[in-house]
Amino acid sequence: MRGFARFCYSSHMVAPTQSAPQLSIAQVLLCGGAIVTLSMGIRHGFGMWLQPITLERGWPRETFAFAVALQNLAWGIAGPFVGALADRFGTFKVLLGSALMYAAGLTLMAFATSGLAFASSAGILIGLALAGCTYAVIYGVIGRNVPAERRSWAMGVTAAAGSFGQFLVVPVASGLIGAFGWQNALLMLGLAVLMVMPLAFGLREPARDTVVHGTHQSVFEAAREAFGYRSFQWLMTGYFVCGFQTVFIAVHLPSYLRDHNLTPQVATTALALIGLFNVIGTYAAGSLGQRFPKRRILSTIYILRSVTIVAFLAAPLTPWSVYAFAAIMGLLWLSTVPTTNAVIAQMFGLRHFSMLGGFVFLGHQIGSFLGAWLGGRLYDATGSYDVVWWIAAALGVLAAVVNVAVRETAIQRPTVAAAAAAA
Repeated sequence: MRGFARFCYSSHMVAPTQSAPQLSIAQVLLCGGAIVTLSMGIRHGFGMWLQPITLERGWPRETFAFAVALQNLAWGIAGPFVGALADRFGTFKVLLGSALMYAAGLTLMAFATSGLAFASSAGILIGLALAGCTYAVIYGVIGRNVPAERRSWAMGVTAAAGSFGQFLVVPVASGLIGAFGWQNALLMLGLAVLMVMPLAFGLREPARDTVVHGTHQSVFEAAREAFGYRSFQWLMTGYFVCGFQTVFIAVHLPSYLRDHNLTPQVATTALALIGLFNVIGTYAAGSLGQRFPKRRILSTIYILRSVTIVAFLAAPLTPWSVYAFAAIMGLLWLSTVPTTNAVIAQMFGLRHFSMLGGFVFLGHQIGSFLGAWLGGRLYDATGSYDVVWWIAAALGVLAAVVNVAVRETAIQRPTVAAAAAAA
């Protein structure tokens, strides 16, 4: 504990040099993309277990839904702390621990016989694991090893890998459940997620060089600086909206379609289309971030989401209108991820990048929790999802407006020499 306290409060932490990458770009993208594909793909397939688990255990659906909502919240809360550990001790160690935790969570999920045990495994344990083997931590390695002029593109490639995981692993999970049963399928995926550990060796960075002429910024000083910076607040607001919209749609779109007498196959096809077009959208957003102001890309994404939602509600509801909606939303689905994280690196540098990315992602996960919960709450109160659809559309407009005000330039800090001279 004394060591952790020194880490948190030290005013003599120095920044790593950013002059020369330590790992090849191809190695970082291959290993990082594979880790995100596996970890995000398994997570996106959780809906496949809802019916078999609740039917066999005799649980209401709320038990399963609460565990997934708790997972999102635990993921978001743990993000800044796990990111800080990755910034301080390296991504490699964090990935090893997270892989073991993920495998344990899936295994305990298979044998949980009470709602509390299920919430602890599928909710808290897997949520903590996801904080350590998804975007914020992997993006820290990318930031340190990819030149700034290619960073947004590289983050887009990794986000596209996570999107491909959604498209790939969901049908695999469905096939495993059908062939081996839901418990054995969870155990198989628990073994599969251990593949993160050998992949983590490809992201093991050499000892970082340090400089003595940069700012000596502790964890708490970096967090205080970020939260006091208006552009960081705008990014968190936009990410909150992103989480609200995407999780509301992912969780409640199938029920919305069933309420309007469309078959389950339509919902399955729609979710697959979102995953497929998400690959294109995230890659395109990362590439465009190298050529155009990222704040304008973010504003465009959010306003297009709102327009798409309004058009979906106004058009006659048919399978083809659902597929068109899914394809367009897929292009916009996680395209905010590489762009937002590239702005954070651009504004604050790389020393505390994973931690600050974790804080922004916490905003996303709070929105995710509210999108999942409020969708069900307002449906129970009104008998319709219409109110939540319009809230999602209005929030998109809000996110588009606040992102226009984001300043992408690096924050100005006094150097150590200047601070000493002033003292």
